[in-house]
Amino acid sequence: MTNQDVMQLTNEYILDSYKRFHIALERGEHATLYDFEGKSYIDFSSGIGVCSLGYGNEHWLAAITAQAKKLPHTSNLYYTEPAASAAKLLCKRTGMKGVFFCNSGAEANEGAIKLVRKYSFDKYGAGRSDIVTLSHSFHGRTITTLAATGQDVFHNFFFPFTEGFLYAEPNDVASVKSACSCGTVCAVMMELIQGEGGVLPLDQAFVQEVYRFCKSRDILLIIDEVQTGVGRTGSLFCYQQFDIEPDVVSFAKGISAGLPFGGILANESCAGVFSPGTHATTFGGNPICAAGAVAVLNEITSEFLADVAQKGAYLRETIASWNLPVVSSVRGLGLMIGIGVTCSHRDAVVQLGEQGLLALTAGADTIRLMPPLTISKAEIDAGLAILKQTLTDFSSK
Repeated sequence: MTNQDVMQLTNEYILDSYKRFHIALERGEHATLYDFEGKSYIDFSSGIGVCSLGYGNEHWLAAITAQAKKLPHTSNLYYTEPAASAAKLLCKRTGMKGVFFCNSGAEANEGAIKLVRKYSFDKYGAGRSDIVTLSHSFHGRTITTLAATGQDVFHNFFFPFTEGFLYAEPNDVASVKSACSCGTVCAVMMELIQGEGGVLPLDQAFVQEVYRFCKSRDILLIIDEVQTGVGRTGSLFCYQQFDIEPDVVSFAKGISAGLPFGGILANESCAGVFSPGTHATTFGGNPICAAGAVAVLNEITSEFLADVAQKGAYLRETIASWNLPVVSSVRGLGLMIGIGVTCSHRDAVVQLGEQGLLALTAGADTIRLMPPLTISKAEIDAGLAILKQTLTDFSSK
């Protein structure tokens, strides 16, 4: 099959809800992908932060293959070892009390929203169910998580949206406090780096002040780590770099290195909120996906995380050192990097793809880099060479 064959089949039979690049991918090795005609692409996107261990990791492959042979799926009405082992690893490494597993980031955030609303209902009764989120945030594409997303561009077409969300400005404590002043707020929900909004890190002082404010009023704090979690920023979870202890943490993307898996972590206060029948999923905690998650978590050691932090610093410092006119800023943590550009970020990413580098867009003016956490120095340097040449070309236009 050729690239064109795959594109034609896709266009004929798959609903047209993605603005796809003109690239068809067949296979991958390490952090390099190949199309059906053998062209290689350095991957600075990892499936939007999903393929955390790159392509062909032996430990991950062995784990999911062995589990597929034993038990690919069963109902959550029965006990299985992979989900229990994954939950233990997550709790032991975060200090959280319990986990609910699902299949995606949007589902994780839906679960987090349900959990904090039930916590408040159980304790205070009806009328205290609003959730404050931040402008420029992104929390998913279900009706409820679109409503939670603090970007007007997503609040269209699908009316009526779920009620009960208020919006505050990032890095503005007074705005958050004002939104919470009505007495109907049960939780504040935020990403520590706003990924889809433009790779916009929140100020640590702001996050800590919001954390203290929430604690003083029994307003729960949800940290959305769908993009930032599972080693992406140089710690297992990004919040661990902010000196806070959230009540609920959502995660997905890189947790199973390419398989559909996600979940929510709950602290001691929230771990008992769900009871049988209040929340459930058919595929969440699937044994193959959970086995993949165990393999990922076992790979992410302290040495592994230090390497992620070092590689991220190298990327950011190298890009900033070019001093190219088209680059307005370089920001991020670990291997979650945003390059603010004065040209069309979409046009730049298209040209990068044509030259053999896969990257992403974010916000209105940002090229987003999220390579596999295992990317090699040689692959980084090869990608940087393409990136420099492309941005130099745009600087001269």
